[in-house]
Amino acid sequence: MASSSIFGAAGRALKHPVYRRYMIGHTLSATGRWMKRTAVGWLAWELTHSATWLGIVAFADLLPMMLFVILSGAIADRVGLMRIVKLSQILSGLISFVFAALVFTDLITIEAIVVLSVCFGAAEALSQPARMAAVHDMVPREDLSAAIALGGATFNASRMVGPAIAGGLIIWTNTGVVLTLCGVIFFGFYFLLRTIELAESGTRRKLSLELFVDVWRGMQYVYGHTSICFLITLMVAVSLFIRPIMELMSGVSGEIFDAGPVGLSLLLGSIGAGALLSSLWLARRGELAGLTKLVTLSILGCGLALMLAMTFGQLWLAMVFLMVLGGFMLIGNVGAQSLIQNTVDSHIRARVLSLFIVFAHGLPAVGALLIGWIASHAGLQVTLAGSGLALAIVWLWARVRTAKMVAILEKTDSD
Repeated sequence: MASSSIFGAAGRALKHPVYRRYMIGHTLSATGRWMKRTAVGWLAWELTHSATWLGIVAFADLLPMMLFVILSGAIADRVGLMRIVKLSQILSGLISFVFAALVFTDLITIEAIVVLSVCFGAAEALSQPARMAAVHDMVPREDLSAAIALGGATFNASRMVGPAIAGGLIIWTNTGVVLTLCGVIFFGFYFLLRTIELAESGTRRKLSLELFVDVWRGMQYVYGHTSICFLITLMVAVSLFIRPIMELMSGVSGEIFDAGPVGLSLLLGSIGAGALLSSLWLARRGELAGLTKLVTLSILGCGLALMLAMTFGQLWLAMVFLMVLGGFMLIGNVGAQSLIQNTVDSHIRARVLSLFIVFAHGLPAVGALLIGWIASHAGLQVTLAGSGLALAIVWLWARVRTAKMVAILEKTDSD
C-alpha cells in the first residue's frame, strides 16, 4: 500500500524531498529548544525556588517574540527565508555554549539566565516567520494543511522527547551538559540547511525604513479581517491563561507534586505526548472542513483539562489531564495557523504570520509573568486552576461566533 494511503495527507507531504529534509532539521532544532528550556527552567528553580523568578525567566525568553518577531517577518520577506533561518541557528548555538560555559565555571546567576534568555529568545524570534512561510515553497497548496500539521507533529514529538532527554541528563550529569548538547544540535541544523536549495516566492529587497511601513500594513490587514481577528483573539486567551504552564512547570513539579526533575520531565512529556497524537491526527486528516469548529472546541478542552490537572494533587492524574491539554493546545494552534494561511493574501503572508506568532507564542511571556506573580501570593495550584476556568469562559464567547467564521476561513479555490 502506498505511504500516502497509510498516512493520508501526511504521506503526500512527505513525498516532497526538500520538505522531508527540512523536517529532519526542524525536528532536531525543536528538540534542542525543549532541552534548553527544560534545563534553564530547572536551573532557575534550583537557584531561586521562586515562581516569580520562573515567570521572569520565561518572560525574558519570550519577550523578543513580542517585540522583534513583527519586524522579522518583514525582514524575511526582503532578504530571504533560508538566510534568516541559518543565521538564527548560528546565534542559538553560540548562546547555548555561553550558557554551558557559565554553568561549568559556577559563574551562572539568575541575572545571567535572564540576560541570556533574552538573547536566545531574540535568535528564535528572528527565524519563526521565515520557518512558517518557507513551507509554502516546499509543498503545493493541496498538501499545505498536512505539511503544517506534520510540522506540529515533529515539534510536539520534540516537546515530549526533549524534556525527557534533558531530565535524564540533569539527573545523571548536570545542566551544563544539556546546554552543550543543545548548542551542538543547533549547529547541526545549520549545516543541514546548507544542503537545501529553495526557490523562494517573492523578490528580495534591501533592508530600509520601509520595513516599518510594511509592518503597519500588516497590522491594518489583520485588524480589518474579522475572521483572522477571531482566531488571534482565541490565541491571545490561550497565551495568557494556558501557555504559561509550560514556563512554570518547574515550579509545578517542585511545589505541587514534590517530584523534582523527574516530575518535570514527566509532566512536560505528557503535554508533548498529547500534542504529538493530535498533530499526527491532524496531519493525516489534512483538510480544512470542520477545522474552525475544532479550534473553538479546543478552547474549552484546554480550560477543563488544566482545571482537572491542578485539582487532585496527584502526579499520575495530572499527567493524564496534561496529555489532554497538550492535544487541545496543538489542535488550536495548528488549526488556527492552517486557517490563517488558507485565508491570508500571499503578498502579506509572512507579516500576518509574524503577528500570529506574537500572540500565539510571544504573548505567553506576559502570561507567565502575570501568572507567576499571582502564584507567588495565591499558590500555583489555585492560580493555574483559575486560569483554566477563565479560558472556559472565553469559549462561551467564541462558540456563538464560530458559525459565521466557517465560510470565510474554510474557503477553497473551488468555492
